[in-house]
Amino acid sequence: MKAKIHPKYHQAKARCACGNEFEVGSTSENIRVEICSKCHPFYTGAKGRLVDTTGRVDRFKKKYGLS
Repeated sequence: MKAKIHPKYHQAKARCACGNEFEVGSTSENIRVEICSKCHPFYTGAKGRLVDTTGRVDRFKKKYGLS
């Protein structure tokens, strides 16, 4: 491998929109995410609550007559 061509890899703080913070390994120092395992419905077990920022679920339901 060539020397001095790889980016520096270090521990980074990832911040979720829900307020959760956790450390991950990354080439960036700060990472912002919209959803994490603390607030994602798959991990929390919440059913019926969807994160829909662009109205895609509503358009799908309207298109196929599901609502």
